Amino acid sequence: MSKELAKSVDVVTAGMIANARPVSKARAGGIYRVECVGVDGKVKWVEESHNLVVNEGLQDMNTKYFKGVTYTAAWYLGLITGPGSGTTIAAGDNLATHGGWTEFTNYTGNRKAVTFGTATTADPSVIDNSASPSSFVISGGGGTVAGAFLCSVATGTSGILFSASDFQSPGDRVVVSGDTLNVTYTFSLDAV
Repeated sequence: MSKELAKSVDVVTAGMIANARPVSKARAGGIYRVECVGVDGKVKWVEESHNLVVNEGLQDMNTKYFKGVTYTAAWYLGLITGPGSGTTIAAGDNLATHGGWTEFTNYTGNRKAVTFGTATTADPSVIDNSASPSSFVISGGGGTVAGAFLCSVATGTSGILFSASDFQSPGDRVVVSGDTLNVTYTFSLDAV
């Protein structure tokens, strides 16, 4: 006769993590899309580049949203030129001081007003001016365009620089008189 024995053991452990809090973060980013259309109406090139929201832009967004300080919905797009392949966008840039780039001004009129559509309600929430891109008609013999920027004033250096972007490979683009640059800016906020 065999005798079978079984032994079972249950082990329960518990622990506590002190100061556990839910962590919430937000990520923001923008993309400039620049389309060059020649005088013949044909698209010559298209460039998309991610932006850097500069320190001044981050501070302005926080101050206006959370403090309600002197908000204006007026935004303008501008173009960037050189210095050649050394174009550098830096977090400390503002409209008055940006040592790594120069504003490109060989176009008709001032910086172009931006008309943003309605922000989406999804995550991410996205807003852009794709329904009405800002158009720059190139004049003055043309030149080299290296990127774009978004700011709060149509002229001068006293406004807020929100973000800027340098074209990636193949880099700077040559434009000639009569070309039209249609610029779209897309900005998204993502809860991560």
